[in-house]
Formats: sequence, structure tokens, C-alpha cells
Amino acid sequence: SLMLAKAKEEWEQELVDKQSEKERYLSERITPLRTSGLSLSQLQDLCRELHEKVEIVDEERYDIEAKCNHNTREIKDLKIKVLDLRGKFKRPPLRRVRVSADAMLRALLGSKHKVSMDLRANLKSVKKEDTEKERPVEVGDWRKNVEAMSGMEGRKKMFDAAKSPTGQ
Repeated sequence: SLMLAKAKEEWEQELVDKQSEKERYLSERITPLRTSGLSLSQLQDLCRELHEKVEIVDEERYDIEAKCNHNTREIKDLKIKVLDLRGKFKRPPLRRVRVSADAMLRALLGSKHKVSMDLRANLKSVKKEDTEKERPVEVGDWRKNVEAMSGMEGRKKMFDAAKSPTGQ
């Protein structure tokens, strides 16, 4: 909050300084008009002179505005060109490279790596069992199975079926 208060004070002081600078500059550049005691022809000459000055300032303003618009268009065009150039280059697809553990360690450690490591030697061998061959798949009418298993007889059959493999 102290920083905000200090910034607000500096901003207000800056506004006051800009206003005083503007008034000083205008007082230097613009002389006060003296129209009292001038005849009609002198007032007309003064008006023509002021009109010429306004036209000159207006032409300068127009030229500066045209330059500013031209520069803005040029900046936009350059931004578009930069975006186009970025989009034209495609990254090549990365390929998979098989690298052994020894080659990886040599690449990372350099000449320090002298021990060969075979990471696959320590792996256990697992025998794959075909569980589908052991269980014969019965294909039949499912309605008969549902009817046979319903009621107390079906529960007794399930109980006997679960009991029989362990009893043998």
C-alpha cells in the first residue's frame, strides 16, 4: 500500500509537470492576438495569415498520420511473414533407435564406462500357460442352463460341482 501511495503521488506530480510544461511551451510559441484598434482590411489579413498557418499544420498532421499508418501496415505484414516462415518448416518425425544399455552408458559416461551390463540376464523366465486350452468351452442353449440351475436343484448341482474337484 505504501508503494501504491508513492506511485499515485508521483503520477499526480507528473501530470502537474506535464501541464506546466505544456503551458510554458504554448506561451513561447503563441503570441497573444491583438485585434483591438485594427481596421477591417488588417483583420482580414490577420485571418488569412492564421488560415495559412492552420493549413500548414494540418498538412504536417496529415503527413505524420500517413507515415504512422504506413508503418503500422508494414509491421503487420512483417509479423505475418514471420508467422508464415515459422509454419513452413516441419519437424522431421523421430525414429526409434534401439540402443543397448552398454551403448547408453558409454554415451552418458564416455570413457569412464568399462563394465558391461546385461540387464536381460537378471530377468526371470516365465512360462506362458494357455488357460483357454485347459478349460473346454461349452456351447449350448443358454436357456437350458438357466432352467437347470434355477431352484434348489440348481444350487445343489453347483455345490456338488464345486465339491467334486477337491474330493478327487
